[in-house]
Amino acid sequence: MREALRQRHVRTWLILVVLAVVIPVLSGQGHGGTVATIAVLGLSAYKARLVGLDFMELRSAPRELRLIFEIYCLATWIALSGAFVLL
Repeated sequence: MREALRQRHVRTWLILVVLAVVIPVLSGQGHGGTVATIAVLGLSAYKARLVGLDFMELRSAPRELRLIFEIYCLATWIALSGAFVLL
């Protein structure tokens, strides 16, 4: 088990599994409405980032490509959160 946990892909997979359980629980409980929704959107953007970096090999991509992807994840979270708050 320890040997498996040393591999980045295994750790990433475990994080994704935990977030797959936490996000529906957080979104279904009504913890403050807006704050919970923004947290769920942020966790979802983080999940997309993990998938991109570790399973789509963007972690070892050229710096510019990785920066574009990181900005995309952040901008998507900000845009969706802003749309939720304003609309």
